[in-house]
Amino acid sequence: MPDVSPARRWLSIVGIGEDGRDGLSPAAAAALDAAELVVGGARHLALAAPLRAETTTWPSPIADGYAAIEARRGRPTCVLATGDPFHYGVGAELARRIPADEIAAYPQPSAFSLAAARLGWSLPEVACVSLHGRSFERIAPYFQPGARILALSWDETTPARLAALLAERGMGGSEIVVLEAMGGPRERVRSAHAEGFALEGVDPLNTVAIAIAAGPDARVVPLAPGRDDAWYETDGQLTKAEIRAVTLAALAPRAGGLLWDVGAGSGSIGIEWMLAHPANRAIAVEARADRAARIAANAARLGTPDLRIVEGRAPDALAGLPAPDAVFIGGGATVPGVVEAAWAALPAGGRIVANAVTIETEARLAALHGELGGAMRRIAVSRLEPVGGMHGWRPAMPVTQWIGVKP
Repeated sequence: MPDVSPARRWLSIVGIGEDGRDGLSPAAAAALDAAELVVGGARHLALAAPLRAETTTWPSPIADGYAAIEARRGRPTCVLATGDPFHYGVGAELARRIPADEIAAYPQPSAFSLAAARLGWSLPEVACVSLHGRSFERIAPYFQPGARILALSWDETTPARLAALLAERGMGGSEIVVLEAMGGPRERVRSAHAEGFALEGVDPLNTVAIAIAAGPDARVVPLAPGRDDAWYETDGQLTKAEIRAVTLAALAPRAGGLLWDVGAGSGSIGIEWMLAHPANRAIAVEARADRAARIAANAARLGTPDLRIVEGRAPDALAGLPAPDAVFIGGGATVPGVVEAAWAALPAGGRIVANAVTIETEARLAALHGELGGAMRRIAVSRLEPVGGMHGWRPAMPVTQWIGVKP
């Protein structure tokens, strides 16, 4: 980045802690005092007092205030944030709108850094998760045996909700440490086990540390695709675990990719696509309302509550959706226009995977292979089942799979 004169950096983003002005560096304090307008939450503005500049609090939602800041381009403006503005903070959102060479940032230790310092935990060995303004259930995949987790809370109810979720999943022996108002005179650190958690009077400004203790029957979301079918509520429209694992491999998820799961049924493919990486996104398209509701419940249970569900029938329901990086067609490959709409929406290098169990759908996939190329395979799975007093192999219906890659 080229050198930029300080005068051009009209927007200052100042991280402030519970110690207020006393914790600011001289440069951060000078930027605050030089501003014509200071923007922040009511708590931030109180911590930074006294202020000579005009002040304004963030609207709700906070994103509604970004345009007003942009409109002040060139005039000294200061935005206050908690700790490190670029670690789950407002800094990154503003930097998407305002060039970095117009911003002067003055970060302080994040809540994660402060919590790790209090506990003696190594941050690279800890999962850092924000539940502030985000779906609560997204933390579930991080509940791994022996894991250490730091979670930014939404409010004073978050620690108890986490304790209840851990106990429900057979991890009641996990230690929960609640770190309140860190860095200021109100700081308090308390701990309890998830089972029987009863800490009262928790400050709304808190961070939760969790040391996972998983019992032998704990419900841990596995890291590999093909999770046990028992994780999913279903009316029978479920891509079974073995086929699901092969299908996810064929879809080849990459970080940040968007999947269309067309004819989603129980939602398992979209859910496991999202579990492959925290940045992955998926849209489940399902015609039936009861199945759409079931998909939402499954997504929450497995920790992907941000799975988007579109209730409607393809191909019409695909119109206007964000362009995908990959498409799975679990139902509807024989419906006119579905494959064509998915193929047209894919970018070069995008992948489409379709599964068939009927001869009619298999014939359609063979025609697509002839027209668009790609690869085909048949997957046959047998499971051991009782036969009288002995055991034998019972074959499941074979699945024919077409994998197409758009040139």
